[in-house]
Parts: sequence; structure tokens; C-alpha cells
Amino acid sequence: MALALFAAGDSIAAPQSSGDQDKHLDIHSSAGDLHVGGDADAQKAGLPLYPGARLRHDKDNDNANVGLLTDAFGIKFVIAKYESGDAPGKIIDYYRERLKKFGKVLECHTRDHSDMHADFDDHDDDDSDHRPKELKCEGENNGPITELKVGTERNQHVVSIEPKEGHGANFTLVYVHTRGKQTDI
Repeated sequence: MALALFAAGDSIAAPQSSGDQDKHLDIHSSAGDLHVGGDADAQKAGLPLYPGARLRHDKDNDNANVGLLTDAFGIKFVIAKYESGDAPGKIIDYYRERLKKFGKVLECHTRDHSDMHADFDDHDDDDSDHRPKELKCEGENNGPITELKVGTERNQHVVSIEPKEGHGANFTLVYVHTRGKQTDI
């Protein structure tokens, strides 16, 4: 799909700079729009940044901001990784309160970071029996990593908080929104 958009591109912007976070590709065409970049942050994930948190710069630097919008479907995926010197409990309390504006907050516990589940199946958006799939905790629901989840498989915010050795915490903000033909992103 990206190649098709590229071939039909009316406007392409691919600025390159010294920081990986600033590298991105934007394609605007009559077929749709594509954005791929490492320019993810809390704001693009639709959440406030925990006070004093710093973007995590690890060797993989897998912060991502991806958006693809066409007449047939759309997807927005943002993942931003941060670190803080504060205890995990303070970060959990902060984001639990901020996530409430999106609905009921689910608190899950895991030993590993769970896979995000976004519903990419072909559903007819006009089907009145199609109901959004609620998020749920996967596995045994125990472990040191806390995941706060809100929304549905097609429209979700997740904050994953993991204690660091010694003190502080690493946390990841994730936003996933998919849509079919009849809905907006």
C-alpha cells in the first residue's frame, strides 16, 4: 500500500536531520496520506507527559508514529518510551487518573509486554451487529509490569509501566486507532 501511495504521490516530504526522532516520511496523494516517523511523543499519543519524564534513548530507539489514511481505511499507531526517577506507583496513579477521560481503565499485570490487539479484520462498518471488542487482561495477570488500558481493540490507549533496577521506572505510551470506511480517525 505504501508503495502504491508513493507511486501516486502528489507531494512527498522526507526531511532528514541529525536526530533519529526527527526523521520521517510524509506522502500525500489522491489515494491517501502516509506518515512514518520516529517523532512519537506523549502529545501524539493523546496523553499528557508525566512531570519530569524523559524520552528513553535506548539502542533500538523504537519510538514510532505511523499513520495511513485512505478512503477505505485508516490506522494511527503511536508508541513513545519514557523514563522517570519516580516510583512506578506514582506514574501508575498519574496515568490512571488521566486515562479516565477515555472510559473505564483496566489494570493488568504481566511479566512481559503484551502484544497490542488491533482489529484489522475486514468488517462492514454498516453491519449493526458489529460491536467494538473491549480490551482485556491477557495471561495470568501477575508480574512486575503494570499495563493501564482503556478503549476497544480499534481505539485504545495503553500505558505500560515497568520498574527499573535500583529506582525509578520506564514507561511506554501507546495509542492505536483503526477505522473502516464509515468512521473517522
